Amino acid sequence: MKKLILAVLLLISFLLGYGVSRLSQPVNTGPRVTGIGGIFFKAKDPAALKAWYSKNLGLQMGEYGSNFEWHQGMDSTKKGFTLWAPFKETTKYFQPSDKQFMINYRVEGLNRLLANLKSAGILPTDSVEKASYGNFVHLMDPEGNKIELWEPNDVEYAKLGKLTTK
Repeated sequence: MKKLILAVLLLISFLLGYGVSRLSQPVNTGPRVTGIGGIFFKAKDPAALKAWYSKNLGLQMGEYGSNFEWHQGMDSTKKGFTLWAPFKETTKYFQPSDKQFMINYRVEGLNRLLANLKSAGILPTDSVEKASYGNFVHLMDPEGNKIELWEPNDVEYAKLGKLTTK
């Protein structure tokens, strides 16, 4: 339960910080992280946990979890999404990390960012996976946390959300 409370607090902190940070133009407009695309965590019973959050906290669930929709920075016509998603505690998706959480970061300029990381000696753990709603790749931070970089296609992601929302 403490881990779930921590996850909710992290999400709230991010959303507040993100909102404040978008009041001004970003300093770095090159390849970079632009926000959190999702908080993924392990759970004993993801279906029951999703039902609990839906019933008690009003989260609307889809196939993968609950999407938080927001508008991007100064352009209120552009939608963005942050996914809250419990995974089975036996998932191998977080490997090689042994942690309970994985954060998905939204990025701009994924290929240039990967080139910058490579020149700093930081290599991804897999190759870029392309999907209609964006491109994904994983790497490990210095403390052994697996992180996911996602260059989103929010127009296509919005279509996916409409298909999976229950």
